[in-house]
Amino acid sequence: MRKLLAILLLLPLAATAQVKIPKDANRFTYWQFDYGEKTDTAVITVERNPDGSIVILTPKPEGKLIPGYCQTVTSADYTADSITVTAYYDDSAYYYRSPFSRSDLEWKVEGNHHTTSVNSNTLVFEMNERTPVNVNPLPYYGLNKGVLLSFTRNGQLRMKLAKAEKVKLTTRETSRILPTRRVSPRELDRIMKERLVVTTRIFDHEQICWGKKNAHIDGGIRAIPADTVLHYAGGTLILKKVKLPRLPHHYQHFVEIHQQSNGDAYDRTGSLFIVTPGFFEGINQHPDSLPTFVGRDGQRYQGMISQTGYDAPLELVRFFTPFGVGHFNERMAGYGIDWRDKTYYRQEITDLYHFDGDVVIGAWIGNYDGGGHIVTVDIKSYPNDYTIPEDNTEESGLALPLFNTCNVLEMAGQNYGKLFATDSLTVIFKLYPETNSAKLRYISTGHGGWGEGDEFVPKTNTILIDGKPAFTHTPWRQDCGCYRDLNPVSGNFWNGLSSSDFSRSGWCPGTATQPVYFDLSPWADGREHTLTVAIPQGKPVEGMFSHWAVSGVLIVEY
Repeated sequence: MRKLLAILLLLPLAATAQVKIPKDANRFTYWQFDYGEKTDTAVITVERNPDGSIVILTPKPEGKLIPGYCQTVTSADYTADSITVTAYYDDSAYYYRSPFSRSDLEWKVEGNHHTTSVNSNTLVFEMNERTPVNVNPLPYYGLNKGVLLSFTRNGQLRMKLAKAEKVKLTTRETSRILPTRRVSPRELDRIMKERLVVTTRIFDHEQICWGKKNAHIDGGIRAIPADTVLHYAGGTLILKKVKLPRLPHHYQHFVEIHQQSNGDAYDRTGSLFIVTPGFFEGINQHPDSLPTFVGRDGQRYQGMISQTGYDAPLELVRFFTPFGVGHFNERMAGYGIDWRDKTYYRQEITDLYHFDGDVVIGAWIGNYDGGGHIVTVDIKSYPNDYTIPEDNTEESGLALPLFNTCNVLEMAGQNYGKLFATDSLTVIFKLYPETNSAKLRYISTGHGGWGEGDEFVPKTNTILIDGKPAFTHTPWRQDCGCYRDLNPVSGNFWNGLSSSDFSRSGWCPGTATQPVYFDLSPWADGREHTLTVAIPQGKPVEGMFSHWAVSGVLIVEY
């Protein structure tokens, strides 16, 4: 198809009105554009039957097709005033039939230009009405007599007639017999999109709470049984080994998390992460079995920094539960707010998706409640092409965890990330000259839940390379009041504000923290470099202390 497009685009772009339309023409070829006449997406063919009805065909892509691909055929019968759209899969077919004419659109006709508006978009159909032939590759907009010459949306050319000719029509391959079901237009659209999405269920309504018996696996991470949820850290951490599919590199990957309170009323830190083999030893045994350093404050910090032979957990999503959504909604009924049933977090992880096959994924919510929280987690993968490239087995990059002070083993004895009061955090990295790009994916949230604690005071995070300041970032969220309907039992104050309204250091109750990125490409010289994180952490007050949960992943593209 691309060769055909290349040939067509080398031809002079004659005005659409100059395309000759034979009276007996039965095949019409259209160019479809993304942005003007320089970027093409497809060639669409319209075939006209002897009875005047038309069939609109989108060519089947060349090459190996992705899972969920279907070929669609649209038939429009001018005499019967009907459109039929059919989606053909290998195992079934779905179709809908609807009227051709539309009464919900208002048309303005000036000469051969028919103009209407849909969803604030101005659509202009240039028609050749002097021919007795009726051909329109966009029939769902309405019954326009004549042949479509061009289609423009918001002043930008989207479709153009390239050729009209008389040919011998052949039997279409989609005319085979398949189990067929009639659906509505919206239902067909949903089915077609859902079948393209690859969904991997990670956790299904799993409870994260305090009071569960810890699992123990003899033989290490390789011995974890597949599709079995394991509880650790008193039940506040759950693990599962899942098989992630190998997909073409053009897919985009998203994590979706649904969470609701099962008894815990407070805003809690949560994390979804890849469990590395070395970190699993600390989960399965005790955090003290992890590589540990002693800070200048004399305290031990376990498993937070990657080093030779050990990788810290690779964080996918940092999220925060709201105050009691779901479990406490009924208690707060009549408060004047329609509380949501659950929290929904969705975050893209395409730049981290350099893994497939057996992967161990962990989810943690810090809490000491016997009911805790209920979570459902999916990874959803969306294609950006219909085919699988021949070089799909070649790895295009990698994601390496450098550090993670989010203490997901808090309830098993792992220390908080409060080292920044007396220390900075330093790791070593090396990038080779053949690297196309390299960046640090950085997540930072401050904690200390009193008026002058770091949760409520902006603090600048400084990233130093080889001891010299390279980047700064001040994590701060000022939109927390937008999520009031997720926080039924948030503390309420005399002035009308609620605790969940207050701005915080990189997070809000009921949200996921967005990562920030720093370009490390200038240090791709094959030498070792140090990367240091420095934060002016506040001092403890009357037994309360501030701490910072920071994670960094080195993302490299070749």
